[in-house]
Amino acid sequence: MASASGTRDGSVTSLVPARMDRLPWTRFHWSVVVGLGVSWILDGLEIQIVSNAGFKADLGLSNQDVASLGSIYLVGQVVGALVFGRLSDKLGRRKLFILTLAIYLIGSGVAGLAQDFWFLAVFRFVAGLGIGGEYAAINSAIDELIPAKYRGHVDIAINGTYWGGAALGAAANIYLLDTANFSESIGWRIGFFLGPVLGIAIIFLRRHIPESPRWLMTHGKEQEAEDTVARIEAEVEKESGTKLEPVPQSKALTVTPMDNVGFLTIARVLLKQYPTRTLVGATMMITQAFLYNAIFFTYALVLTNFFGLKTAETSIYFFPFAIGNLLGPIILGRFFDTWGRRQMIFLTYLVSGLVLATSAFLFRADAISAGVQVVFWCISFFFASAGASSAYLTVSEIFPLELRSQAISYFFALAQVFGAVAPLIYGAFIGDGSDREPLFWGYLLGSAVMIIGGVVALVFGVDAARKGLEDITQPLSVLTGKDSAEGKRNS
Repeated sequence: MASASGTRDGSVTSLVPARMDRLPWTRFHWSVVVGLGVSWILDGLEIQIVSNAGFKADLGLSNQDVASLGSIYLVGQVVGALVFGRLSDKLGRRKLFILTLAIYLIGSGVAGLAQDFWFLAVFRFVAGLGIGGEYAAINSAIDELIPAKYRGHVDIAINGTYWGGAALGAAANIYLLDTANFSESIGWRIGFFLGPVLGIAIIFLRRHIPESPRWLMTHGKEQEAEDTVARIEAEVEKESGTKLEPVPQSKALTVTPMDNVGFLTIARVLLKQYPTRTLVGATMMITQAFLYNAIFFTYALVLTNFFGLKTAETSIYFFPFAIGNLLGPIILGRFFDTWGRRQMIFLTYLVSGLVLATSAFLFRADAISAGVQVVFWCISFFFASAGASSAYLTVSEIFPLELRSQAISYFFALAQVFGAVAPLIYGAFIGDGSDREPLFWGYLLGSAVMIIGGVVALVFGVDAARKGLEDITQPLSVLTGKDSAEGKRNS
């Protein structure tokens, strides 16, 4: 099913995007979901394995050392997202989602052999590099390979699986860190190996996932793009037993391939061409990161200081919290494709903020128990998790293909800065647990932040549900051929 033709100026007329979007759901798409979606499970697993600090006594670390390891991993994520996000746009999605997973496997696996703080710190940074790179490359690849009518809820559900990994890590810690099962120097090391074992199995599956035909089309590899789509179509027809309908020529795009996009071009696109989209992306990413880190990294302190729980008991309360976060994107994700992106983003951000505000008043009045407080968190984050997952989807959809991974990396890095500040602020609100008033206002702050994020998305967001990526935002290579030359000059 040929769909591309060249011209003298090097441009190509192609039906590749339309052909990818009209495909029915098949085993190929499941392989994409499983092969690429595991990244978020690994990140959730990593955070829980390390946050429990089973290695603290074995390596003779202080509380400050343990906190520093979390920060080092976070810095690694930011650096990885920025570096590998740019490389993903330049070299292709497939090369990077193989490379970043391999880097994570090395970083996490070798960290399990650590004998001192600095050895562990270096390889925690390496593991962060890999996971940060995954965020940029994987979101791009998923959105470019999944058909338009499924893209929203698939992407949101995949991002939400972070909490499945977190729950898995918490459960593993309960068993691995029990000295009745393993010695103090062995259990935490096994925990560090869990992610790499899962990753090794996935890396073989990723070898069979093709490069994004959309990326190939816009980077002068139109024949490879055609061949890739043709192979996918052949698999679909064989699986379904029916022949796919041809795509009308009216849906063709004429593309002038681009080898690189310079930083000045990126700045022009983000700040001049799409300023309101940049506002939406930044607001959504910052607000969800602020709320999540504010609550997630301090919930144990709240339960121990205000509700009298023992530190060991707080782990049990994590599971319903994680399950609520996991179920939200899975259950609500489909409505982002049916009711619409802006409407659902506003609803999820609004409801999560209102539920948190309600709990704040009950908390100040000392009218709820620890269990009821966790129920409120579960309900709030059931909605917030779907909204937070849609933030990554939104940033991926609303900017041109040639800088998609970089856009994700920039907004991810920005969100992490605000996310890193939130636990410090809320830790100060908690204090020694003698006064509920500061934390009450802190919860109202978190509520207001989320509601503002939802309003911005509702007013300035883009109606992207069930639309092809090129209908939401044309690639730079479609807009004008001179962008190629400009990108080379600015690189």
